[in-house]
Amino acid sequence: MKTAVISGGAGGLGQALSIALQDRGWRVVLLDLDVSGLNSRSNQLPIACDLTDPEQLASASQKAITSSDSVDLVIYNAGVTQIRGFDQSDAASHRMVFDINYFAAVEMARAFLQPVRASKGTHLAISSVAGFAPLYHRTAYAASKHALEGFFKSLRSEEKSHGVQVQIAAPSFVATNPGNAHEQADGTARPGSAKDGMDEMSPEAAAETILRGLDKSHLMIPVGRVARLSWWLNRLSPRFYQRMMERNMCGSGQ
Repeated sequence: MKTAVISGGAGGLGQALSIALQDRGWRVVLLDLDVSGLNSRSNQLPIACDLTDPEQLASASQKAITSSDSVDLVIYNAGVTQIRGFDQSDAASHRMVFDINYFAAVEMARAFLQPVRASKGTHLAISSVAGFAPLYHRTAYAASKHALEGFFKSLRSEEKSHGVQVQIAAPSFVATNPGNAHEQADGTARPGSAKDGMDEMSPEAAAETILRGLDKSHLMIPVGRVARLSWWLNRLSPRFYQRMMERNMCGSGQ
C-alpha cells in the first residue's frame, strides 16, 4: 500500500486530499497542530506537530517514516494567510507567515528527501495564484508562496536524476474556512477564509483537480477557473493581469 504524508491534513483541503487518496486505496499520514478530531485507523495515522518547531518536525517525520513501508507522496499543504496592507503589517507577522508557508515546507522536504528518493515518489507543493502573480493585500503571503515555488521548481531539477517527481498545485480561492478572516490582530488567518474571494470552489473539487493533475504528471496544476485564467493571463501580459487583479480586488473593501 502506498503512503502519502500530508501537512495541514486535519481540515480543509488537506482533509479533502486525505479522503480522496484513501478512497484510491492509499494510506495517509496527517500532520497538523490539532489532530484530536481524526481517528487512528489502519489506513490513516494522525500525528500532532507544530511544523515550525524543529524537534517536533523531526519526531513527527521519523514516526511517519518508521511506520510506513514507503513514503510515496509528500503533500506540503500547511499554510496561513495574511490579509492586510503592508503599511499595517509588522516584521514579526511577516516572518511568521514565512516560517509556516516556506521554511516549514523546506525542512519537511529535507526530512523526507531520502524516503521519497527510495520510493521514486513525488513531492507535491500546494502553492497559490499568489505564488506566481501579485495579489492585493497579500504581500507576505504572496512572497512566501513565490519562495515556495522557487524552491520546489529548483528541487525538481536536483531530484530528477533520482527518479523523483516534483509538482506544484496553485489553487485560486478554496472555501475551506469561509467567514473566518481577520480573526488575528496581525491580519493572519486560516487559509480559505478571505471575504474577497472570487469564484470559490469546494475543498473536494480542488482535491479532485489536484489529484487529476498528479496522475497526469503535470508540473504545474492551476486549480480552478480563476487560477487557470490567472496563470495564462499573467504569462502573456503581467501588466494587464495586475490591472485586472487590482480592478477586481481593490474594490472589495479589503
